[in-house]
Amino acid sequence: MLAPLARRLRDPITWTNLAQLLKTAFAVVLAWLLAVRVFVIAQPFLAPWAALLTFHATVAGTARRGAQQAAAAVLGVLFAFGAGQLFGVGELALGAAVLLGLAAGATPALRTETTTAAATAIVVLTTGSSQNGTMLWARLADTAIGIAVGLLVNLLVWPPLRDRSVARQINLVCTRLGALLCDVAGDLCRGDETAGPQQWVTRSDGLEDDLDAAWRYLAEARESGRLNPRRAAPRRMRAAEDDFRPALDALAQAVAETRSMARTIALAHTPPAAWDETFRDPWRALVARAGAAVRDGDGDGLRTARLDLQRFAGELPVPALAAGFWPVAGALLVGLRNILEALEGVTDARPDDPPAWRPQFSGRPGSSTTADSANTAWISSRPPSART
Repeated sequence: MLAPLARRLRDPITWTNLAQLLKTAFAVVLAWLLAVRVFVIAQPFLAPWAALLTFHATVAGTARRGAQQAAAAVLGVLFAFGAGQLFGVGELALGAAVLLGLAAGATPALRTETTTAAATAIVVLTTGSSQNGTMLWARLADTAIGIAVGLLVNLLVWPPLRDRSVARQINLVCTRLGALLCDVAGDLCRGDETAGPQQWVTRSDGLEDDLDAAWRYLAEARESGRLNPRRAAPRRMRAAEDDFRPALDALAQAVAETRSMARTIALAHTPPAAWDETFRDPWRALVARAGAAVRDGDGDGLRTARLDLQRFAGELPVPALAAGFWPVAGALLVGLRNILEALEGVTDARPDDPPAWRPQFSGRPGSSTTADSANTAWISSRPPSART
């Protein structure tokens, strides 16, 4: 029980996420205090609301959302003022202002703030501010205060860098892909060729979803380096782009090849139990070794497995295989070879503590990159259960 807690307490991503929560709460309270005690705005409810909605996981995202929210808030106030002047404060004015606000939110420029203009118009109309020019300016002022506070707090108080989230997701995909390959070998060993292949395909589809999340994290990491005053931001973002992108490409290929092997087994006319033992047992053993190496981040293990696969393929007595089976054997050999070659660079890692690092990725099979003394490998430590 204590080991997972200790790992989480050492995890820099946990502290980054906690810092963002505390910063958001601090920005909301600070916006309220400034509006009430410094600018003495009556009913400054939009200041904390704007600070809350503006706050984003990255500084650049906060600036973008702040600009969009400011535009939406101004439009909402103007729509409420115009509707109130035309129809008075009533159902017709409320409907017209909300309709205009939703239409503005549907435009590409405000698509991430789809309801802000409409919500602002509702607040302005229902509080009676649409008939009072001074109150209208107060609503715009407290909105601006909230946006400015949200941006400044995120910029000046530990501005986040999101590259570690990408590494954690890559680590997750590696662990799950390795476990899938190990299960493929285990199911074949038990003779489970009925439900097994379909389950493998389903799990590979789940890995695609994990990869999609990793690509989103990479985009967020790239954005987190923009407008970020931290000295390490340019170096870490270059490393993230240069190293994580090829790692994700390699993982995408490995997942596709794994799915292809599963479908090849499912569609083969010869069930695994009837495969020639001279192919089945060595191939299954190589799949198990590949899965364990991917799961444990063992680049040397993958390289050794690839060399053994090449040796096995060269020595395989193809004429002795059944006439209808040799295409299946060839497809499985090629699929496993592609997985091994794609993942050698991804799994060149040291299972150290959660990194504080520059990512490390070997861009071509068989090569490796040595991190400087201030850095560790980019794949974070595997949990004990994944190293057994």
